[in-house]
Amino acid sequence: MNAVAQMRAAKGLAADADWWRGAVIYQIYPRSFQDSNGDGIGDLLGIVERMPYIASLGVDAIWISPFFTSPMKDFGYDVSDYCDVDPMFGTLADFDALIETAHIYGLRVMIDLVLSHTSDQHPWFAESRASRDNDKADWYVWADPKPDGTPPNNWLSIFGGSGWQWDARRCQYYLHNFLTSQPDLNFHCRAVQDALLDVGRFWLDRGVDGFRLDTINFYTHDAELRDNPPLPPEDRNDTIAPAVNPYNHQRHLYSKNQPENLEFLARFRGMMEEYPAIAAVGEVGDAQYGLEILGQYTAGETGVHMCYAFEFLSKEALTATRVSEVLTKVADVAADGWACWAFSNHDVMRHVTRWDLTPGAQRGILTLLMCLRGSVCLYQGEELGLPEADVAFDDLQDPYGIEFWPEFKGRDGCRTPMVWQSDNQTGGFSAARPWLPVSSEHLNMAVSAQEQAPDAVLHHYRKALAFRRNHKVFAKGTLSGLKAEGDVLSFVREGAGETVFYALNMSDTPGVVDLPAGNWTQIGAELNSAGTSPDGRVHLGPWQPCIALKTA
Repeated sequence: MNAVAQMRAAKGLAADADWWRGAVIYQIYPRSFQDSNGDGIGDLLGIVERMPYIASLGVDAIWISPFFTSPMKDFGYDVSDYCDVDPMFGTLADFDALIETAHIYGLRVMIDLVLSHTSDQHPWFAESRASRDNDKADWYVWADPKPDGTPPNNWLSIFGGSGWQWDARRCQYYLHNFLTSQPDLNFHCRAVQDALLDVGRFWLDRGVDGFRLDTINFYTHDAELRDNPPLPPEDRNDTIAPAVNPYNHQRHLYSKNQPENLEFLARFRGMMEEYPAIAAVGEVGDAQYGLEILGQYTAGETGVHMCYAFEFLSKEALTATRVSEVLTKVADVAADGWACWAFSNHDVMRHVTRWDLTPGAQRGILTLLMCLRGSVCLYQGEELGLPEADVAFDDLQDPYGIEFWPEFKGRDGCRTPMVWQSDNQTGGFSAARPWLPVSSEHLNMAVSAQEQAPDAVLHHYRKALAFRRNHKVFAKGTLSGLKAEGDVLSFVREGAGETVFYALNMSDTPGVVDLPAGNWTQIGAELNSAGTSPDGRVHLGPWQPCIALKTA
């Protein structure tokens, strides 16, 4: 057992290799969490400073968005050195301190690996573009132009326009699914895969407990570079890209989702299993086949442990029918896999605004999230009920928003700094002007204010997480009896010696639900769970859940 494994074992963190199944993971966007050195940008030591707060929520792990060396054209999702910390976030020693502190508090640490592409300032790309015959010439996706000089095919970039960029050094195009400054790595090259596996080992040796894998379905491209077919208008949606983006006009049959992806994931899983109790969650970016891919990538023991798709990150209203449709499809296409559910993250409008949720609705759907089969990701500030911030065009940083303004305002509205205190204009985030302005609307919702308010949403999150932890059925139990009757969603969870009925009235008007046959007793009263009745009919207020334990 190496030193890292001994450290984990000493704190009880290696006891359950299955810890990830049903875990609640708290996502930290480091630029906006806590600034420890007064430069207006959050950093690793800021996360260390706030570790007691994170632990107080009752989560199992943290996921930290990229902090690697980067020119920050896409705020860390354009990596120029996979094995170092960007100076704006600190040092490797700071990261070691973060790992040690998290483990002391019983928190596992997952880091965000961006493997599908690098920055154009990565040394690998500098060498690859220098000539067609150097050692890394085939590490990126290069292709000759068509006879008329146009790109090799019709593939598009998520950030708008062609997915190909001309390079005068090689007189070839290179592929970029995102910004032109984010060239795609060539996963058909074995040496590229080997190098990325070494990156994983580097961070596992430093003590990380797992990975969030960015754009996991973008790794491999069609080697024949075939054109993507058009997508019929009736099948288009803006789950992955805004409606104003022509990216939605294609079925991305060849530019991503290739079968060879599974071969690399098997190698990556094998690398993780060289270490104890490691897990990975993959981001599946696909508007049409996200759940099917989730099922493929998490089935068995050769892919990743869990994935999340964008079904509950979309603008589509969260109704009983919608949730039932998604869960039914997951049961069909991912019965042997494992989902990781989220309502918000750093790429989408905060769900309080996206779904126009009342305080009661916020509390109600949190109980739903805590009672679903699968793991859970929470996004920083979600526990405060933060709405999307309104960021003026002059303050925008996100290239996505700048490109498509004003029809699409980008992702800055969900990335504004965390609010810790309500008595200063930076919300206790920094002593300097933050990289994005702090929303004045957020200040009254700061941690300091909510800690003093017994009915604040922050306390509801803590209660809901404690409830999930106290009832092991929610971690690994089965889900059956799924129904959507009008505005009321219901299902049964069974496992760990418990059978629990859950229902939620997903509307602003009263509802009724019938308990299944058997004897049931109310649990979750602290979550506003409705009481049971002798006749088996439960009357639910607006957005009120019923959570009941079968006693016989």
